[in-house]
Amino acid sequence: MGEESRLAAVVALAQGMAAAHSSRDTWRAAAGGAGRALGGSFAALSVWERELGRLRVLVNVGELAEGEEEFPEDESYPVHQFAQIAEFLHERWAGGGEPDAWVETAEGSAAGRTGYCHQRVAALRRRGRGCCVVAPVVLHGRAWGELYVARPAGVPVFGRGDADFATVLAAVVAAGIAQTERLEEVRRLAYTDSLTGLANRRAVDARLDEAVELHRRDGAVVSLVVCDLNGLKRVNDTLGHAVGDRLLERFGTVLSLCGAMLPGALVARLGGDEFCLLVVGPPADEVVKAADEVCRRARELGIGDGVACGVASTEDPVGPVRSARRLFRLADAAQYRAKAEHAAHPVVAGREGPDDPVVRLADEPSRAADRERRRFRGRHSP
Repeated sequence: MGEESRLAAVVALAQGMAAAHSSRDTWRAAAGGAGRALGGSFAALSVWERELGRLRVLVNVGELAEGEEEFPEDESYPVHQFAQIAEFLHERWAGGGEPDAWVETAEGSAAGRTGYCHQRVAALRRRGRGCCVVAPVVLHGRAWGELYVARPAGVPVFGRGDADFATVLAAVVAAGIAQTERLEEVRRLAYTDSLTGLANRRAVDARLDEAVELHRRDGAVVSLVVCDLNGLKRVNDTLGHAVGDRLLERFGTVLSLCGAMLPGALVARLGGDEFCLLVVGPPADEVVKAADEVCRRARELGIGDGVACGVASTEDPVGPVRSARRLFRLADAAQYRAKAEHAAHPVVAGREGPDDPVVRLADEPSRAADRERRRFRGRHSP
């Protein structure tokens, strides 16, 4: 491959990673772009999980052998079996050297080698591949993982020039991964409550829209629990805002623990003393059970005055739920009644017969206008 072709391959790799919208897209673009640039039939990207002492494969692309998956759940290798990624690299970098790529072949020798690695050789033979080039991926001055590209048996093996080019490609991959991590951190902050670490209202807005659309299209059960933490103002006024923040954090933990009872639940702080659980899939009774556990644990916090919980579910007789706004108003009205009655257990919309007072309250025009000022201002259409 000429210099112009290699430059074009580097640009294509960088552009592919820049266009990725998620970590998985980034991994696939990195491995796929590097594989094409090096004329490989297979490529993989692995991360070094130091705390577990292993290389974990993030993605496999190209011609997969039996047992290989594009995004494997548990394909990993003890790092001590691949000393180059740990011991050798640390020694080289400590002396100011560069993290160069190397080549392995099914025959056990090739140009640009750093040392015979029988595990890689055995893997090449087992999977019908003739050679591979391995390039360390370095992020923030530390070994992050490795880029691996292989060719099938019977074709020309990688040479020293390929190893040097793989080193360049690995640097491009590292830059792309760093960019993805920065973007994901920005997204995380945009959808996270800074005090509790839970999702914030923006995250609930987005997820609730999607959930109600899923309900309308496929009939999925969507449930919403709205919680109002009692006594926060008194705690702030008498014990100080630091104690009030601690109460919010502790309740956030309670809500997170109870939310774990419901697969896929989104646990969020809406703002101030209001929190919610958004659940898609589990039956309404399971959601009510979890909400009851929230109430019980909130009473045991030691500070504050427990919590008022309201529950609304598309599985209960609340009438058609065609918008996120209506489901929220139902849960909010249930929470409002729980607070007014100092209820020790959740109030559930739609469970008091045809003329359920919570449903009537939620659908009352004046009531809807009054509650609208608190959340979802103009974002959802009825």
